[in-house]
Amino acid sequence: MTRIAEKINKVKDVINSTCARIGRDASRIKFVVVTKSVEIDTIKEVIGLGITELGENRVQQLKKVSAQVDEILKREGDNSPLPKKVNWHMIGHLQRNKVRGILGLTSMIHSVDTLRLAEEINSSAEKMDLCPHILLQVNTSEEPQKYGVPVGASMHLAEQIETLSNLKLAGLMTMAPLTHNKDVIRACFVRARELFIEIQGEKIVGPNFTELSMGMSSDYQIAIEEGATILRIGSAIFSG
Repeated sequence: MTRIAEKINKVKDVINSTCARIGRDASRIKFVVVTKSVEIDTIKEVIGLGITELGENRVQQLKKVSAQVDEILKREGDNSPLPKKVNWHMIGHLQRNKVRGILGLTSMIHSVDTLRLAEEINSSAEKMDLCPHILLQVNTSEEPQKYGVPVGASMHLAEQIETLSNLKLAGLMTMAPLTHNKDVIRACFVRARELFIEIQGEKIVGPNFTELSMGMSSDYQIAIEEGATILRIGSAIFSG
């Protein structure tokens, strides 16, 4: 077994054991493998291990790597053990002038945090006859350097986004601070979960609002404990 395979199995084991301990269904949790700065041969290995949810932080890298992966999958053909397609997630900050470049490439945009960005995605999607799934990024850590709508404004923004006909608001995304203090991390995830339930309870969102994207390599076990449905895992698989 390769080092990459071992690390992916370790992530799966943590997900399964944590879910068993707290009574969650592990099949309800998906993890997105974040491929930034990873060689294409390594990405091919990851896909060959059955991983079909991949994420990128930057638009240019997403466009480049998704094209490379598409070429590999086409070249391998129908008899290949590789999956027929992968789903790309845009997890980093997205500028409005780069929206058109990723629509049609991504299965989900995790980082929508303003009405203007949502409107740009909606307008571009309408012209391209698309209806992308997006997540509302919320700054539950209240760090000034972080993107994300403030918690107090998130309900109203969710309500505004829900009126845009060429978007599907699928849930929330948040990032905890880079700290070893588990209580601080947990507090951010708890706030996101409470907000997620509150928005659902207010009936301002539709049945697509089911996803809570939170937890990265250093804190994904806490995220699972607090209700995450999507994890964003990079260094736990590729570092070391």
